[in-house]
Amino acid sequence: MADDFELRAYCYLDRMQPQYASFVGTVTQGDLPVEGMAALYVEMAPGNHVFRVVDVAVKATQARPGAQIVERQFGMFELHSESQAEVLQAGDAVLRELDLVPADRKRPQIASMQVITNVSPYQSQLLNRFTRGMMLVAGQTMLVLECTPAAYINLAANEAEKAAPVNLMHVASVGVFGRLWMAGTESDILAARDAAVAALEGIDGRD
Repeated sequence: MADDFELRAYCYLDRMQPQYASFVGTVTQGDLPVEGMAALYVEMAPGNHVFRVVDVAVKATQARPGAQIVERQFGMFELHSESQAEVLQAGDAVLRELDLVPADRKRPQIASMQVITNVSPYQSQLLNRFTRGMMLVAGQTMLVLECTPAAYINLAANEAEKAAPVNLMHVASVGVFGRLWMAGTESDILAARDAAVAALEGIDGRD
């Protein structure tokens, strides 16, 4: 690997939740995932390395590529399968190709987090114009979470949905920061927030 290569995120999801999988299906340009599949997200720099690494992973396993994105600074890809073993094997193939281990990834950092209670109807109408997920209803509580590297926001969203019956509004996982919007009752949002934070804090790696 070149001296300037950086493994920014290596993120495994054991079981895609219903809303999360449905949301991913609205934005992905590759193979469509469904609820219950396992997934792997990998982010790296320089971004063009994703093409070679994805090729290695899909040749080595039956995991399917859902996303393969190169933007201004970073590259990110996602693989998924109904078999957790296939996704884990794909991850092993990626790490062997890069001559790295999971601990070589960057540790996620929460850049900002807000819980907004009793959202006004004007705010909800404005935000609903920018989402591909569930609608925000006036009076609900909203969670806004931002982290870096961006790919880790997928884990946060999936684990938050596991923890509470919240509405997944929006996930953005490409670029410098990953962003998550969720809505629900105040108690459910607080439970989802705690689960998302715990998931991010549970990832080891470089500071």
